[in-house]
Amino acid sequence: MTQIQFSAPTSVEDAVRQLTDAGAGAKILAGGTDLLVQLRAGYARPKMIVDVKKIPELRQIQSEKGGFRVGAAVSGAELNEHVAVKNNWPGVVEGLDLIGSTQIQGRASLGGNLCNASPAADSVPAMIAAAATCTIAGPKGRREAKVEDIVTAPGQTTLDAGEFIVSFFLPPRPAHSGDAYLRFIPRTEMDIAVVGAGVSLSLDDDGRCVAARLALGAVAPRPLLVDAGGQALIGTLVDKKALEKLSAAASAACNPIDDKRGTIAYRTKVAGVLARRAAGIALTRARTN
Repeated sequence: MTQIQFSAPTSVEDAVRQLTDAGAGAKILAGGTDLLVQLRAGYARPKMIVDVKKIPELRQIQSEKGGFRVGAAVSGAELNEHVAVKNNWPGVVEGLDLIGSTQIQGRASLGGNLCNASPAADSVPAMIAAAATCTIAGPKGRREAKVEDIVTAPGQTTLDAGEFIVSFFLPPRPAHSGDAYLRFIPRTEMDIAVVGAGVSLSLDDDGRCVAARLALGAVAPRPLLVDAGGQALIGTLVDKKALEKLSAAASAACNPIDDKRGTIAYRTKVAGVLARRAAGIALTRARTN
């Protein structure tokens, strides 16, 4: 039986060094809700597991520049209990809160959900809609990236050897802003999304939309930022006509597969419906903020 080395560094620098030394044979353990399953199924055979949960920077939620800095290893349960983040970015919290059971919520993290690179990851469309960015540490130092630029294909990311995500930044919320995330699944809970949709928008004092972003999950090889969807709302009162254009843009952006959870035609249709419903929730929240 192949032995796996285990390491639990207490600083970002130590983690980078250990990942660099181990090369392609290393795996990050944040929550472990995906990695442990992959290990048991034989899909992952790392030479080393680097547990990053003991690095303080990855476990903190802090206010920063009017927004929030969320450590990549903060669990869903912890984020769900943070009142300020939940009030400002309820859609992001909704996305992470939909992952698994109560037990899984105590482990699952934003960083793990993103870097597992599943097209159906629930927290990722919500973060993309929020225009979230991430701080990445690696052998060449630190760099910033947009969340939508991380996943390239199922199981693949733009992270280089020795790099890992340290934290996420959720930007400040203007007045009259709101976001929301919705997904469709075959069961009532604890299932993989057939379609996921995240919307964030901002209104001016007259109720006209001045900024909007739409992101979709489970309808393409990677989570999608649908620029045409956001543009369909900007400059409008987010009325029925604007929402219909948003819905059409969502469906047009889809490039899904047929599988046992949904056909191409079904996913394409549902994407438009969910986008419109998520926009309606985001609009209601914006009007009350």
